[in-house]
Amino acid sequence: MQNAKCKLRIELGLILLLWLAMPLAAQDKPSEAIKIDKEKKTVTLACKIALRKLPNLNEVYPIEVIASLAAPKGQKAHETVVTFDAKPSDIHKAVESLGLKPGKPAKGEGAEAAGPEVKIFLELPGAGGLAKRMPIEKVLVDRKTGKTMPNLKWTFTGSISKQPDPNKPEKVYGADATGTLIAIFPVTDETVFQTNLTMKDEPLIKLDTNTKVLPAVGTDVQLVIQVP
Repeated sequence: MQNAKCKLRIELGLILLLWLAMPLAAQDKPSEAIKIDKEKKTVTLACKIALRKLPNLNEVYPIEVIASLAAPKGQKAHETVVTFDAKPSDIHKAVESLGLKPGKPAKGEGAEAAGPEVKIFLELPGAGGLAKRMPIEKVLVDRKTGKTMPNLKWTFTGSISKQPDPNKPEKVYGADATGTLIAIFPVTDETVFQTNLTMKDEPLIKLDTNTKVLPAVGTDVQLVIQVP
């Protein structure tokens, strides 16, 4: 009887340990939304076309980021082209696995992003089930003129680290906290990619999504990061 009770305690202890370890294992596992192709040197991220006007806001804000976590996790979810469900730090690691090293993100007046250049595309559903790939600039238009955004330089800057609690030494990857993956203007350095635009450009360039080429809100699309 005593042996049976001892065996039961051991079994319950093992079950408890496995149960406690499950969240950690899930946390360490990269998101299935991220696909790495080492031959083509691409990182592909499953996304959805974002809602342009969030229910809690009274207006539609100009586009300032390309990809963000959805609201409420994404701080720029009201200014994005697409939303995704993955950790920006995992996308950072995926790009590093293809041989790139991050530079330095920019923030504010006079700051310029530094780092290796990448190409960014959006793959949209096409006729006959074939995906149609287009440069990300083609899905952006000037709010006043309707003209497509000229080609930009996209830089793998990586994100700064931040200390959420000033009373604790732990730091986190900043982009994981903001949910921002790709920023058009240096309004934040808590992002993984930035362009060559500066804050001098921000008041002059007001962007919106190109509804002539983009599918409906909520449509599944693929964001492709091409490493040289």
